[in-house]
Amino acid sequence: MKTLHRTASLVLIAAMAAAVLVACSPAPAPTQAAPTTPATAAPTALPAAQATIAPTATPAAFPVTITDDDKQTITLAAEPKRIVSLVPSMTEILFALGLGDRVVGDTTYCDYPEAAKTKEKVGEFAQIDLEKVVGLSPDLVLATSLHYQTVAPALRQRGVTVALFEAKDIEGVLAQIVTIGRLTGRTKEAEALTQEMRARLDAVAAKVAQAPKPRVYWELDAMLYSAGKGSIVDDMITRAGGDNIGRSLSGEWPQFSMEALVAADPEVIFLADHDYGETASKVTSRAGWSGITAVKQGRIVEIDDINLVSRPGPRIVDAVEYVAKELHPDLFK
Repeated sequence: MKTLHRTASLVLIAAMAAAVLVACSPAPAPTQAAPTTPATAAPTALPAAQATIAPTATPAAFPVTITDDDKQTITLAAEPKRIVSLVPSMTEILFALGLGDRVVGDTTYCDYPEAAKTKEKVGEFAQIDLEKVVGLSPDLVLATSLHYQTVAPALRQRGVTVALFEAKDIEGVLAQIVTIGRLTGRTKEAEALTQEMRARLDAVAAKVAQAPKPRVYWELDAMLYSAGKGSIVDDMITRAGGDNIGRSLSGEWPQFSMEALVAADPEVIFLADHDYGETASKVTSRAGWSGITAVKQGRIVEIDDINLVSRPGPRIVDAVEYVAKELHPDLFK
């Protein structure tokens, strides 16, 4: 079971790159976040805690037409009443926009908010029961890059409207929320939510602007896979006032050699693989790591809620705040 969860989670953070990180599941495995090997963690990519907002009484103008991240033109003649989400982060977006009652199906990894657990389960994120989805008679299905080669085409052939989204960075998350708001008749709610998110991001930026930027190693796997330039995790670290050492390597989810990691000398280590059994004490005892500044100073962060820092949805701002507080505790007392 742990192997299944690890595979799903790695596909997801690459999909969070695809916009969906370590897979949420009944067991304590991540829900949208971390690669073990390049093959496991890199699905084909598409081109490029907040309160639920109460819906307003003013309907959006329909029909609505948008272009999704698969470059498909999506037109809805009327406000969707039955929505299926194949992505945990998009499930969170729907609930945050006050659309929880319209979600008729989601995946076994969709566990936030609590009400998401009660929805009809249509699969395990990558493995989707197409007939179950069709049987729910959805007006709209929200998906991501993991679904665009097989699941999305198969559903479209059955007459189901599928919109695919993939956020590459936090700006992409904000844009995705706005687009989903338009598509679902929640334009004002989406604008209010993203404005609140931006205000919080700006507050963090103001606090860390003049602070030194500690070197950060974000461990996705004990094989030393990390988050590189262009990943949403890199954006999160940067906004939180850190210097991501993964940017020195090629690719969004690169692998360090031990020699390169020791030479980079991270000042803070985040264990995104804590749910897989990696701990600060294990890191401290790794051969050759005793001279690393983060190890010497005891600045090894065991991430207890990997879903918080891996899902490209409304809680990504919570993640930035969390990382910023770990990097700059004196600024957030």
